[in-house]
Amino acid sequence: MKIDLGGDSQGPLADVRVLDLSSIVSGPLCAQILGDFGADVVKIEAPMGDTARYLGSEGPPGLSGLFVQFNRNKRSVAIDLKQEAGKEAFLELAAGADVVVENFRAGVSDRLGIGYEACRARNPGLVWAAISGFGPDGPYKDQPAYDMVIQGMSGFAKLLGDDENPRLISNLVADKTSGVTAAYSVIAALYAREKNGGRGQRIDVPMIDAFASFVHGDAFAPQTFGPAEASSAMELIYRAWKTADGHVAVVVIEDHQFQAMCKVIEREDLLEDERYATLGGRIANATEVFGTLASELEKFPTATLVERAHALGVPLGSVNDIAAFMQDPQVKHNETVFELEDPEAGAMKLFGSAPRFSETPTSVRRPPPRLGADTDAVLAEVGLDDAAIARVKGG
Repeated sequence: MKIDLGGDSQGPLADVRVLDLSSIVSGPLCAQILGDFGADVVKIEAPMGDTARYLGSEGPPGLSGLFVQFNRNKRSVAIDLKQEAGKEAFLELAAGADVVVENFRAGVSDRLGIGYEACRARNPGLVWAAISGFGPDGPYKDQPAYDMVIQGMSGFAKLLGDDENPRLISNLVADKTSGVTAAYSVIAALYAREKNGGRGQRIDVPMIDAFASFVHGDAFAPQTFGPAEASSAMELIYRAWKTADGHVAVVVIEDHQFQAMCKVIEREDLLEDERYATLGGRIANATEVFGTLASELEKFPTATLVERAHALGVPLGSVNDIAAFMQDPQVKHNETVFELEDPEAGAMKLFGSAPRFSETPTSVRRPPPRLGADTDAVLAEVGLDDAAIARVKGG
């Protein structure tokens, strides 16, 4: 990912203006993806700022690690949308925008007088992406929802654990899934706008739907055609395998992969066992084959297994902590994590944009913004004079 602070966008969304009304993770991630792809993203914040600015002690005041990870390539405008001057300023900004991203509870933006209908009246081409816990209607539409609530309701916690010991993971996976879903939906809506004469539309992204459809496709697959018994083979596959000095993750599906795996663990005698000759046979005898695999893997150091697996084409990798992941040769080569030098905060490590465009590269043009740092400049761009800007800022 190209680092070009202060540079011009060359990304595929270079001519797109986005207003980011969202906070915490889901909406900010959506808007950051659009910004990485070249859009000019203006983050609209309340005078106190996005709550994520203060979630964590790392970093300078108002610039937490959580905030930094989801808010690069944005300018910050601080306005009070509950005040008439702030509301009018936002409507002026929306009149010239292509996209609005918000993750209020259902109906909040309408009650503030800045909702989709109010903005569309001034800008029929506007694409409005609303992320909410449960959607704009239905019995839960007014209920708040956080990532942990969605993990629990969706069945994910019992998928990770069991009926007696459900588990939540300490990762905002439902928030991030919803943010990614919103981002590709916005891009699709922009494409549709080009085809239908410039008419925009509203997109609603319920977190419960986005997360469930993403996480449960494979887990629910055995029940697609009706009730089915749980597969003990699947339970055996999804595990970290102990080695002499750590753990590896390995999945061997194809026959040639199993043959190579036998060479990795120095058990080529297993190739003579007809029970293991085919995938069907290995599944039918999963307890035996995986028991053997487990006992043999424990005899070798992780590095030896990884080296042999790479040489023979076995899908096997070491089970890392984050520090080891950052030192992985492929991760370094890909520049999966890059270092950005902020003029005030200093060096910060960020995860890059994964897609690589041959003609319209993604780039980092702006570091995560300080609260309200761009208020004057952005409001002046839509024609507000000094006196009007002062009123918006409460002066």
